[in-house]
Amino acid sequence: MPRSGRRLPATRPVALAALPAALLAVICAGPAPGAAAPGAGSPARADVRPVAGAHAPTGAPRAATFDTAPARAALQRLLPRHAGQFTLVPDPAAGADTFTVSGTAGAVTVRGSTGATLLTGVGWYLQHVAGADIGWPGDSIGMLPARLPAVPAPVTRSAQVPHRYALNDTDDGYSGPYRTFEEHQRQIDLLALHGINEVFVQVGAEYPYYRALQRFGYSAEELRQWIPGPGHQSWWLLQNLSGFGGPVTERLMRERAELGGRIAEQLRGLGMTPVLPGYFGTVPAGFAARNAGAATVAQGDWAGFDRPDWLDPASPVFAKLAAAYYAEQRAVFGDSSMYRMSPLHEGGRTGSVDVGAAAGAIQGALHAAHPGALWAVLGWQDDPTAELLAGVDTSKLLILDGLSDRYNRLDREARWGGVPYAMGTIYNFGGHTTIGANTSVWLERFGPWRAKSNSALAGIAYLPEATGTNPAAFDLFTDLAWDAGPIDQRTWFAGFAARRYGRPDAEAAAAWEELRKGPYSTSSGLWSESQDSLFSARPSLSAVGAAYWSPKSMRYPAGSVRRALDHLLRVDPALRGSSAYRFDLVDTARQALANHSRVLLPKIRAAYEAKDLTRFRTLTAEWQDGMRLLDQVTGSDPNLLLGTWLSRARSHGADRAEQDRYEYDARSLLSVWGRRSTSEGGFLHDYANREWSGLISELYARRWTAYFATLDEALAGGGAPQEIDWHAFEEEWAGRTTRHPDRPGGDPYRLATAVAAALPPAAATG
Repeated sequence: MPRSGRRLPATRPVALAALPAALLAVICAGPAPGAAAPGAGSPARADVRPVAGAHAPTGAPRAATFDTAPARAALQRLLPRHAGQFTLVPDPAAGADTFTVSGTAGAVTVRGSTGATLLTGVGWYLQHVAGADIGWPGDSIGMLPARLPAVPAPVTRSAQVPHRYALNDTDDGYSGPYRTFEEHQRQIDLLALHGINEVFVQVGAEYPYYRALQRFGYSAEELRQWIPGPGHQSWWLLQNLSGFGGPVTERLMRERAELGGRIAEQLRGLGMTPVLPGYFGTVPAGFAARNAGAATVAQGDWAGFDRPDWLDPASPVFAKLAAAYYAEQRAVFGDSSMYRMSPLHEGGRTGSVDVGAAAGAIQGALHAAHPGALWAVLGWQDDPTAELLAGVDTSKLLILDGLSDRYNRLDREARWGGVPYAMGTIYNFGGHTTIGANTSVWLERFGPWRAKSNSALAGIAYLPEATGTNPAAFDLFTDLAWDAGPIDQRTWFAGFAARRYGRPDAEAAAAWEELRKGPYSTSSGLWSESQDSLFSARPSLSAVGAAYWSPKSMRYPAGSVRRALDHLLRVDPALRGSSAYRFDLVDTARQALANHSRVLLPKIRAAYEAKDLTRFRTLTAEWQDGMRLLDQVTGSDPNLLLGTWLSRARSHGADRAEQDRYEYDARSLLSVWGRRSTSEGGFLHDYANREWSGLISELYARRWTAYFATLDEALAGGGAPQEIDWHAFEEEWAGRTTRHPDRPGGDPYRLATAVAAALPPAAATG
């Protein structure tokens, strides 16, 4: 979810003077004219030196010490008033992923094996000693005393699993493809604070493709047309689509390469692993005709898009292109020990390709460029297949299980033959603002799965399709990797309530107990996400959800959220000033209103079917009042603003036409998603629905107003309601350039109180 941050002017030149020499060289130098014939690898460039710190050999022994400056800088950003009270001590000899916290009042010492682990120790101290929360989003650090409390006795903690992976392949698209470095830096700080050590870096991933493919018969202009806009690049990297939301400019790609390189360096500075996209064979149309000996397989359709072709990895041209890709990637992003690839994601066609041999060639090309590197593959639908696993060295593979908490009767060791995997969760799809997660399932499975005699569980994988929602879920899931004993869900949520607003409060505890029992205790079996809102659904009297692929009914008793809202409104006024409290209050009010849409719509349908025009008008007026209130209450929090999303997209355009193009890229993702065939045939319209101020008023409310008007006219005149081309309606909205506030307005407490007053009492909601 977008967060506030400094936006650079749209005409800002790339800050080349501040770049390392290697990055400056590769960004400024275009492909050498005539340097290589199509099909040749990238020529060596004597003037390109490795990015600083990027070429430590894979598997090299840990240094005797490390620079704590990056961790201290992060600590200064996270705790500007209290950073000076922490002493950070590098302690590689403590063992991998270990920290120790000790100290007296105002003088806390954290020893750790990496910079990130030092920050994890600080996070443990805040949670268990200081009683404060730095969440995603919202924090209570303003409630910390001027002098931090002492640690009663030294505490040492070690990670229970070596892999603590974060970020779905879709995160860059759904969380904000036009974010600033400061926003990505904040994300890294939070991930380190919560014990993550491996982070997917997608920003700028198009640049190695752009440079390498110019040596295989494609012009720069052809490639700029092939590469999608940033909002849709996640799915291009997954080999699902190309071109949509573009064309991109070379200037934008250079800026994104600069940003991605800085993100990777930020991670390395903290001792975290930047997980980079690997190359598995995606090529533009016509590749075989331009490269002798190449064999490609057309990949068919994905949700109404023609997928890019797949270059047979067993062909000799693949090895050359992969080498060129990795060379270009290295020059900009440096090396890593972990790469993300999912061939044949959500379908695709194998043709005559031997999948095992192809997988072996993909891994071989990776290891030729990065000896011993780990291949991370997403466990999703039927992937990875037995054929793929049979073709690779599985000791150098990690499966990121996206279904660990979704289905029942899972045996990952039997399913994947003992290949190492990370237990994952995808509790958010498309950036939905809905509250909830299957947290009880996490707690029931993580310990027993890890304790199995033949367990292959080697990590956790934090994989929501968009980050920045559900701060409690983020906190709890990442705690799994660091807590040696079983976690009691009720006790954990009670502790979360106490630190979330800076000190214990009976009403806060009661609110979070209601949320724990409701949206945070949903069960496995079919879903890992809670239901979305009918306010954001395409209008229909029989609507049961906004996104086609989301739950069709309530997954918990609605009364739990309604009661939580009442309790939050009674929290001690002294605790209401934190950003954590304000976000939770607004988010809970939003969810209570969203849940009410599922009560109100059936009443509207009944009135329409009974031809009761008076009651129909009364109920539709109530619906529209609810949407106005929903727009107002979400407008009071900086995390729920359409204006922020749009202004960031426009900030990347050098002129009006480019700004409009990137705004369409950003708007379309939230509405039509792609072209008509994608929206309708692929059922992706409203896939990324979210209750944001501006989006509610300008798209969702207008849709319902238009729809109710046709029904009203039909009731009054006795005819059939007029049909509305919803795709055309939504496409018109996606093409707009109207401006919306990118700063919150209104009093969150007053507006949440108005929501509570507008809703039935908790006893009436179940």
